[in-house]
Amino acid sequence: MARTPTGESVLARAVRVLDAFTADEPGLTVGEVARRSGLHVATASRLVAELVAHGLLERGPGREVRVGVRLWELGARASPTVSLRDAAMPFLEDVHAVVGHHAQLGVLDGEDVLFLERLSARDAVINFSRIAGRLPLPTSSSGLVLLAHAPYDVQERVLSRPLRPITPAGFGTAAPLRTALAEVRRSQAAVLAGHQHPDATGVAVPVRDGRGDVVAALSVIVPNDGRGRDLVPLLLAAARGISRALRGPDAPVA
Repeated sequence: MARTPTGESVLARAVRVLDAFTADEPGLTVGEVARRSGLHVATASRLVAELVAHGLLERGPGREVRVGVRLWELGARASPTVSLRDAAMPFLEDVHAVVGHHAQLGVLDGEDVLFLERLSARDAVINFSRIAGRLPLPTSSSGLVLLAHAPYDVQERVLSRPLRPITPAGFGTAAPLRTALAEVRRSQAAVLAGHQHPDATGVAVPVRDGRGDVVAALSVIVPNDGRGRDLVPLLLAAARGISRALRGPDAPVA
């Protein structure tokens, strides 16, 4: 792998370029890419041109560039989350049909929840998550479920840092967050009213694989009307169905 005079590989710099793009800002100028990636403008321009030539980035109608279709294609083809999403979709659709608002599937990625799928409806309650979007673990019901079952070192990193709640209902200090995580492990569900928006309640449960490890969170976003916990049995049943689908057609019924 060719290296620059600083010792960083060209591939590492290309990854820095790709990391500059976010779900909220999918189109950037070369200057913005350079600033976000910490690269010199000339270096960023050269890497952008190479990535465009390979279809990993594409140029927009103006001066901006954005993630290319080929990058999406490669990611969708190789990602281990594809089988998880495929197994979950029938159950996610059933939950969505019952709830009529938002139903979504998220996985742990670093200290965030990364959303693989989201089904919504017209006039559904406000929801800030999106497919391929992220939220900090302590701020959402999906994140709380994943954090409760995350490795110990991940939990301690999150708990040791300043918490930044999105609304006054959110977790501002570690003590109530620790209590909430213990309750999630006990009840196998997280119900967070008003943590993302005062009008919304998030309800999430864990999805386990064949070994019993938590591999995802299944959640719904519904109006903040005090009835969110009534949806926990529905979500738990759907999560068990996804787990059976992940184990295969010969798995015994739980």
